[in-house]
Amino acid sequence: MQIRPEQPHDIDAIHALTRAAFANAAHRDGTEQDVVDALRAAGALSVSLVAEAGDELIGHVALSPVTLSDGSPGWYGLGPISVAPAQQGQGVGSALMRAALAALQDRGAAGCVLLGDPAYYGRFGFRADSRLRLPGVPAEYFQAVSLRGEWPDADVRYHEAFGG
Repeated sequence: MQIRPEQPHDIDAIHALTRAAFANAAHRDGTEQDVVDALRAAGALSVSLVAEAGDELIGHVALSPVTLSDGSPGWYGLGPISVAPAQQGQGVGSALMRAALAALQDRGAAGCVLLGDPAYYGRFGFRADSRLRLPGVPAEYFQAVSLRGEWPDADVRYHEAFGG
């Protein structure tokens, strides 16, 4: 498996992969692939990495800037992250997570937020912290990792591509 930045010829495969990855997910809204497309169209897809095995895309992760109510700069939202159904549970998602966090560190990012399962994302350093909030979402599922040691006290807003 190789992880690399998205290329223009990957766009259709990323769309199909994301749709397939979320088809039977417990917490989905059916628009995950459209979110990636909208972020790309808006120029807000800051990091887009694919995992490939041979000539097949088997995973994708998207990172986009988020806005903090206190004006803190350099924070990003991770997601969606997608793994082809046949490859789930084989380390593809973990490899994408590590690569995504490394890409943010290379950018000098302050931190990263995501919405997801605490048992899964905790192993990458993510944790719920009452100083960062996503209004309307159960606090335990909204998690963050600070890449520079600073934790702002703010409400977080994702890009409008997420429908909010």
